Amino acid sequence: MRTLGPISDPGFIQPTYSRFDQFLLHFLKDERDLIFMNLAIRITLTIIPLAVLLYMPFVTGWVWGIVAAVYLCLNNLVFKGPFGLMLHCTSHRPLFKPEYKNAYYYWTWVIAPFFGQTPETYFSHHIGMHHPENNVAPDESTTMPYQRDSLRGFLTYYALFMMFGVIELVGYLRRKNRLKLAYQAILGELSFYALCIVLSFVSFPATLVVFMLPFLIFRLITMLGNWTHHAFICAKEPLNPYKNSITCINVKYNHKCFNDGYHISHHDRPAMHWTEHPAFFQKTIDKYAKNQSIIFDQLDFLGVFVNLMRKRYAVLASHVVNVNGAFRDEAEIEAVLRQRTKRIR
Repeated sequence: MRTLGPISDPGFIQPTYSRFDQFLLHFLKDERDLIFMNLAIRITLTIIPLAVLLYMPFVTGWVWGIVAAVYLCLNNLVFKGPFGLMLHCTSHRPLFKPEYKNAYYYWTWVIAPFFGQTPETYFSHHIGMHHPENNVAPDESTTMPYQRDSLRGFLTYYALFMMFGVIELVGYLRRKNRLKLAYQAILGELSFYALCIVLSFVSFPATLVVFMLPFLIFRLITMLGNWTHHAFICAKEPLNPYKNSITCINVKYNHKCFNDGYHISHHDRPAMHWTEHPAFFQKTIDKYAKNQSIIFDQLDFLGVFVNLMRKRYAVLASHVVNVNGAFRDEAEIEAVLRQRTKRIR
């Protein structure tokens, strides 16, 4: 159990812009999103050239193996998290000014497939279904029906999503008459599969490394993230974001992935800019105490997931912030954690 201390997570600090920065800012709605442009440039200059190199006939043997290893490391260990959370932020808040909005297709149709993201499906799922339903059925990716400290439960959740996730998403969007999003999801999914099939005739090993493995890893990470975001749910108030989500503060992950740890305030204010979450968290801290919200200090989502799968509730409780005496002691914290991971039928 911890007390609330200083917050080290990033906010916005006015920088000094170079001439190139000023050129890029001309296209953006919000200067705070310049970091996304710089990230896209770095990806374009590293990931895409390496991917192309893997298809070149003159790259063979151990050289090909080294290039493949570098590609997979950069893709999955360096850029996948930041790119995925950049896409998350820009799904909620448009990146470009209206007159340049079509430039965003470069993000969704050119860059995204290299990270295993089928074009348009993330937006259709996250904005079209997950947030409107707030992790409660009919959200097809809800975590509520599962025992959320069970590895078997998570593997079932992941397997069902891999087999039926897009089909269920399209069905949901059609029922809700969100037909544009449904068609975009179908087009994006089928286009990615078609790309992989065609490129497999050019080089199956390259296609496996460049697109297929990132696809499997991305969907695993996405489901692991959603599972952990919504692992602790109050059965009596499942729609209350302060009781169906968690917050992770003072972690390196928030610096790398744009304050994604603030999932409670994200569900409370989905359109809030990512740099505003730490200040909003401190401003609304009494609401967290009132709801016995789960706040982890110096423990990120992966750490929460690992400890949860190992049922190490004492470790989890030791990282929970006790705001304004919301919990009597660690024993009560542990009891609340256990209660909120139970299946909700």
